[in-house]
Amino acid sequence: MKKLLLASAVAALSVSAANAAPTFYGKLFMTADYVDEEADREYVDDVYTGKKYKEDGTQINSNGSRLGIRGSEAVTANTDIVYQLEYGVDVDADDHKSFSNRDTYLGVKNKTFGEFRAGHNQSTTDYINNVVVNEGYWDNLGSTKLDGEQNVASLNMADSGRVSNSLVWMAPKLDGIPLEFAAMYANDDDIKGENDGGWGASVMFDQGTGFTAGLSYDDDVNIPGSLVRGTATVDLAKLSSLPVTLGGLYQEADYDDGDKKEKGYVVSASMGLTNFNKPATIYAQYNNTSNLGGINNFDSDQIVVGGKYYYQKNVIAHAYIGQNKADNIQIINDSRNNYGDGKVFAFGGGLEYKF
Repeated sequence: MKKLLLASAVAALSVSAANAAPTFYGKLFMTADYVDEEADREYVDDVYTGKKYKEDGTQINSNGSRLGIRGSEAVTANTDIVYQLEYGVDVDADDHKSFSNRDTYLGVKNKTFGEFRAGHNQSTTDYINNVVVNEGYWDNLGSTKLDGEQNVASLNMADSGRVSNSLVWMAPKLDGIPLEFAAMYANDDDIKGENDGGWGASVMFDQGTGFTAGLSYDDDVNIPGSLVRGTATVDLAKLSSLPVTLGGLYQEADYDDGDKKEKGYVVSASMGLTNFNKPATIYAQYNNTSNLGGINNFDSDQIVVGGKYYYQKNVIAHAYIGQNKADNIQIINDSRNNYGDGKVFAFGGGLEYKF
């Protein structure tokens, strides 16, 4: 009897220890990129030099590299504590920041009430984005305007970001209802510039049949203003023998101090290849944005094609080429200065390792 009790106690302690053990994970993604930048006007300390701006060269870039720990531990039969600490790692150290916060939170997950996360959370607007396929240098959605140090850059529509001092609720999934609903409250003055808090919500429809559709809205979360986004994808491999996935995204951003609404869309396609020794994928993506940052006639478009080769599931080679063109480039500081038209052309590739 004593041996049975001892064995039971050891088993219970083993289960408890297993539940408490966090998972360590990460990703290192390095690329070498040739980048050619051009603009109609060159500025030095915001003063026009009377020349055109042109600069080109090779860059070594770290793309979304990260380290993290995450885990959960049961506190009752229906409730778990969940946590994650994730930090971006600047592998090439060119911005002098060794670590930067990504999704870091502490939360509670209940089978009846859903999951609550408090901390530095990704905006719920991103929960419906399964359309963007660009990788490496061209994974640049969200660069809406130049800062004071840039003469030209690749520019795109506003994107969802991570929000400090935020609370996210993910509703429990209900049997027979293929909807995923999430909502968030953001109390972050640095992002929204106000004191009354921001909020957002998203819903994703996915029956597992190859078609998805999503809709999201947020106010004073990602920008000082409102952001509405809709997405749709179709996996033709589940409907036919064609191994192609198509995606579309449409978005409107209404900036509080904007002249007009920023409007943008993304269309993408990816296709699996079977004529290689290892799995491989090619993709193409087109981005178009008008009235960037709410500024009338500040527009851009971008086209990128690329591919991935999977040496293993966690070891991936990348290659890509693309171009971004912008009309009436603006820099926003104390005033709005027109840089004329600009163009960024870049190609490159690299290696991604996940663990």
